[in-house]
This record gives sequence, structure tokens and C-alpha cells, in this order.
Amino acid sequence: MEGKERGLTYKDSGVDIEAGNQAVQLIKNKVEQTFHYFPGKVLNELGGFCSVVEYENGTIIGSSTDGVGTKVKIAILLNRHDTIGIDLAAMCFNDLIVHNITPAGFLNYIAQGKQIPERTNMLISGMISGCKSAKAALLGGEMAEMPGMYKEEDYDLAGFAFGLAKSKSDLIFGQKIKPEMKVFGLPSSGLHSNGYSLARKVYDIDDNKPEEAVKILKSQFMHTALTLGEELLRSTFIYVQQVMHLLKRYEIAGMAHITGGGLIENPVRILPKDCAMKVKWGNWPTSPIFKDIQTKGSISDQEMRKTFNNGIGFILVSPDDINEAYKIGKIIQGKRAVFFE
Repeated sequence: MEGKERGLTYKDSGVDIEAGNQAVQLIKNKVEQTFHYFPGKVLNELGGFCSVVEYENGTIIGSSTDGVGTKVKIAILLNRHDTIGIDLAAMCFNDLIVHNITPAGFLNYIAQGKQIPERTNMLISGMISGCKSAKAALLGGEMAEMPGMYKEEDYDLAGFAFGLAKSKSDLIFGQKIKPEMKVFGLPSSGLHSNGYSLARKVYDIDDNKPEEAVKILKSQFMHTALTLGEELLRSTFIYVQQVMHLLKRYEIAGMAHITGGGLIENPVRILPKDCAMKVKWGNWPTSPIFKDIQTKGSISDQEMRKTFNNGIGFILVSPDDINEAYKIGKIIQGKRAVFFE
């Protein structure tokens, strides 16, 4: 929706993606100065979906870390904590499979104002469910009780995952992507775990006014049987097994997990310097939540594209026709970027 007046942006909600990108550029060279301490080779640059290294003995390990952002605030307001752990595992495991790293293990960190065992049990149970979906082991974690830093009802999560590849030849970094290859998308289950600061602003969900916020979250969402809160708490889909199946059937030149940065920034991370991606906007079905957010917030198409997944949670680039996915675009010659038509 392109209105005459300026609509809401992610920055209006307090999230500055450009500042985050600037921070990465400031630290990149400093971080890479530490690579020579590693007993082997670092195989990809900082900024990949996960870090991939090769030990001196030839073992290849990928590792990733992530959180679930302010989606946690929705769970806290509704006192529903059974799906947030799934989100945490998904954000980490999906980043591993992008480079064809098979997930093997997962660890977590939970920081909270007050230890509530029943709540912790629900959070960990969700992580276990996510690990089972990816066929990986939950190997440990850390719980910190931090009164004064967090309110009693507040908490935050971080996840850490690692996995293995059989050989360097199995790794996929996008280096084989060429013009005229096709772009396919796997559907998301909803917002997944990104854009929640903007979504909360659009729906006026203010945790400083908890009673009003809960009332909004418990209201019916459009013409569905779900409440708005239930829609916003849909768990992030874990693509590991689906992608592993596709890798056996098709030639895959590159993959991208659509998280923060949306459909604009994430695909760019796998494109060669002389390749661009042209996406046919709207060439796939989407959940009503995206249109509702865009309409209520008068959000531009461009802002939607760089904030939300817009119904596509994972992208694959292939010379083949992938029947199990939506064909959403193609690779063209040009400067590394994503264009929409």
C-alpha cells in the first residue's frame, strides 16, 4: 500500500536496520583479525547466515546464534510460553541449513527477572520440540536470574546451534549462482520472529499498558478463528528436513533464510557480485497478517519488503524446476541487489 502520507517504518518502532549494518562494518575487520587463532580455516566471511570452519583434521562445522526479538513480549503479555522455544531453535537451525550444514546440537541461554520453574519448563519444552524437528540434540544451556535488570515477569532468550558437513564440496555459499537461474520460495508460517517491534506499534500493543494490550491481543483476528495474539505467536517454521529432502532431488546453487532485513537484505547475502535477483512481487499466497499490518500502518511496499518475510520464509536458487516450492523470480546479470516487479 503506497499512501500519499508517510506510513510507519521499522525505524519508527525503534529498530534501525541501517545502524545495525553500520555496526557490522565497524567491527568486521577487528573480528577477522582473530581468525588466525583458529586451528584450521574460516571458510566464510563475517555476515554469512552461519559461521563455517574447517578444522586441521578436515572436520567442517557450522555454528549460529540468534534470539526471537520482541516476540517474547507477546508471550509475556499472554502468559503463553509454549512456542517461543520453537522459535528460538528455528532461528538457529534454519541459518545452518542455508549453507548445507546438518544440525547436530543446540544450547540456550535464558535471562529472567525471577525463576519461574513452570515457565522455564514450557520454554525448554519448546526448544526440545524444535530440536526434534531438526533432529538435533539439546546439549545444555544457562539460566540467569537477574532481578533489577528484568521485571519478575520478563525474560529473554538466546540460542546457539552447531552442525556438520561431510566435505567442503557439499557447502553452499551461493558461489555457483548464475544469471537465468530460477528463484523459489518456501512458505512461512506467519511473521516468524522478525518485525515484531513494528507489528506491536501498528496494533498499539504497549506493555506499559498491559491490560489494554492483552485486550487487543485477545480480540479476534479478522475473519479467522484465531485471536490476534494466537496469530502473532505462530511458531517459526523449521525448514531443515524439507530442505534436506530438496537437496537430494535438485541442484541447489544458493539458499537464504528470510529473517531481519526481509526479502531485500537476506537474498543479497548469497548473491555473487555480478548477479541480481528479480522477484515477481505477490507471486505466492500470503497470510492475512501481512496485509493487515501494511494497511493499518500505512506501510509502504518497500518497508514491508525489508522488515517482514511477507509469506516467504526461505529462498532457493536453482537451474531446476522445484515443484515443491513457489517460483518467485529469477537471477539476472547486474549489481548485487534484489529488484521487484
